[in-house]
Amino acid sequence: MASDVNPTRMELIKTKDRIKLAEKGHKLLKQKRDALILEFFKILKKAQDLRGQLAKKIAEGYRSLAMAETYHSIQEMTKVSLDLNKKIDLDVEVRNVMGVKIPNIAIQMDSTHFLSLPSYSVTGTSAKIDAAVEDFNEILQMTIKLAETETAMKRLILEIEKTKRRVNALEFVLIPKLEEQKKDIIFRLEEMERDSFVSLKSIKRKLEKEKRAKAAAYAEAN
Repeated sequence: MASDVNPTRMELIKTKDRIKLAEKGHKLLKQKRDALILEFFKILKKAQDLRGQLAKKIAEGYRSLAMAETYHSIQEMTKVSLDLNKKIDLDVEVRNVMGVKIPNIAIQMDSTHFLSLPSYSVTGTSAKIDAAVEDFNEILQMTIKLAETETAMKRLILEIEKTKRRVNALEFVLIPKLEEQKKDIIFRLEEMERDSFVSLKSIKRKLEKEKRAKAAAYAEAN
């Protein structure tokens, strides 16, 4: 597996350092993943509450609208809706959660109550229309806040999935590969040491044999 890696002490040290770095990165990514999941569930709870409140308010709004339609014609209702144009400003701030940009939307609507608008005729409308207008103003604000939480959830899910893939790649691919590479280098170094030891023993025996031969030749000569 690691036959293309030089089986040297320096390469072994480098491989061990890579393993430590990968393990540190794996730990940090797991912490990031866990923090993102925790944040996701916090926002999910908020989104679930908002969805429930919005569904309830939409039902109330449509009941108010249906009630108003029993007292006013479609033409009257259309005129009122056109006369109720309101300026809406959205101030979007971004907070950073473990590298994920989460939007915070502040809604700025006209503070003037619709009953005070010059285009809104008190005599030409009834309390039924007033109730419907109030309900749908609230529905608009709740819809924008829900959009904020839904956007945050989508961004968190994408980052969680990306982080999980990186954690898995380190845990199941890179770290095992480096561990296998380390074992291979250690095995090959030990093998080289054994070969060197055998070679040294052989050389030593050869030198001792030559020494004995020289000693015997010297003894015969004298």
